[in-house]
Order: sequence, then C-alpha cells, then structure tokens
Amino acid sequence: MGIHGLAKLIADHAPGAIKEQDIKNYFGRKIAIDASMCIYQFLIAVRQDGNVLQNEDGETTSHLMGMFYRTIRMLENGIKPVYVFDGKPPQLKSSELEKRGERRAEAEKLLAKAQELGEQENIDKFSKRLVKVTKQHNDECKKLLTLMGVPYIEAPCEAEASCAALVKGGKVFATATEDMDGLTFGTNVLLRHLTASEAKKLPVQEFHYNRILQDIGLTNEQFIDLCILLGCDYCGTIKGIGPKRAIDLIRQHGSIEEILENIDPNLSSVAYKAVDMPQET
Repeated sequence: MGIHGLAKLIADHAPGAIKEQDIKNYFGRKIAIDASMCIYQFLIAVRQDGNVLQNEDGETTSHLMGMFYRTIRMLENGIKPVYVFDGKPPQLKSSELEKRGERRAEAEKLLAKAQELGEQENIDKFSKRLVKVTKQHNDECKKLLTLMGVPYIEAPCEAEASCAALVKGGKVFATATEDMDGLTFGTNVLLRHLTASEAKKLPVQEFHYNRILQDIGLTNEQFIDLCILLGCDYCGTIKGIGPKRAIDLIRQHGSIEEILENIDPNLSSVAYKAVDMPQET
C-alpha cells in the first residue's frame, strides 16, 4: 500500500528533491526492483480481450509475459536489474493483512452480484480487486529470471527494506518501486515509473532521500514518524490528522510521542503506539 500521500507531500514541500529523467539516463546502473509490485501490475494490466493471458492448458501467463518484456526493455536500455522478492510479512503488518482479507471477501460478494446481473464494468473492477500474487507466480518468475541470466534476491521480510539495504550498501544505485515505503526504509534514491516509463510515456521520477530531509527540515527519525502519521501498513492512524497537519505537528513537536502528549494526553496511554519501521539485514 505504501505511505498515504507521501509523494504529493514531497512534491509540495521538497520539489527540489525530485528529478525527472529519461530511462536512457540509467545506462550502466544497477537497480533493485520490487518484484512483487511488478508481478501484481502484470496480473492486473497484461490482458487480452479483457481476460488474463493464459496458455493452452489454461494456466495464467500474464506475469511471465510482463516480466519477460519489461526486463528485456530495461536490458536494452543498459540497466542491470536486480529483482527482490518479498519474504515473510512482519508481525507488525498482521492487522493490515487482516483488513485486506476482509476487503477481498467483500469484493468476492460484489463480483458474484455483478456476474449475476451481467454488469461487465463491475465484473472487471471487482475481479482486479481479487488479484493476488501467489507463491506459484513468484516461483515461475524466478525460474524465468534464472533462464534469462538476471539476478534476483529473496528478502527475509519486506522487499522494499532489502532494496533499501542494497542501495545503502552501495550494491545498487536505486530502488525502483511505485510504493514510497523505500524512502521510509532509508533508500538514498527511489525511482518511480522506471518499469513503466516507456509503455505509459511517463518520465522516471527520481526521489533523493537526503535532499527530502534537508528541504523539509526533518531528521531520519522524524521522517519515519511523519510516515506513520500519514498512514502505513504497520500501525494504526490518528483520526483527524491528514498530510498538512501531520507535517505541521512533526515540525512543532518533533516526535509522535510529543504529539500524542500535546494533542490529547489520553492518547499516549491507549492502544495506539508509535513503532519503528521493521529493518532488513
């Protein structure tokens, strides 16, 4: 899901931290790529006549077609991709996963109703909501990448965290993903639209983490607290706090703990508790 509204907040408060680039500018660069995000996009978008691509045995091939052609496109532009696959979800994410399960169950009911009424637009909409990246999808893509000679890594936990660790360790230049979590994990450079820039005719957005902290005027710890206030997958949110108020409160009080004490003393003793983002090694 990412961090709610973070991209717009950065564009509003630290526009100098965002650069627009052409995909050709990454010639010779090693880029860590969130594999699960890519596979999900393929399952949603790579279709024929409104249906998921399948082989003659009825097996879904959308993820393989998408992975193959997108990787070829990057290689043709001189990019050296390193795909990173999600590992076991952290315990902190269990609440969010439960909510996703509830949303899937609701989507199944709405899909059945749409099919009964023959509402094709709603059938397509609710079918997409039920798309889920499975272990089989991941394993098939790993086999394809092996045959193509393209490296991949299995993260112990969140892919974005391992991507950030590769960037911070100097192993790759940047993290490529559509979610903004990579910045929260501390990746120095985050690329959006890299993997879809040519298909959608979009420039690559390059976010520079240190410049973001400098221009907004936050420490790393304060930035993480800001992301928690905006809304993430790891903990609850505080009612009535949107992007504008979140950044004002962080600047004024410096931390979530101080914010809780000052906006409502009772909040500091309730179930909501500020947490650190899980780290990868």
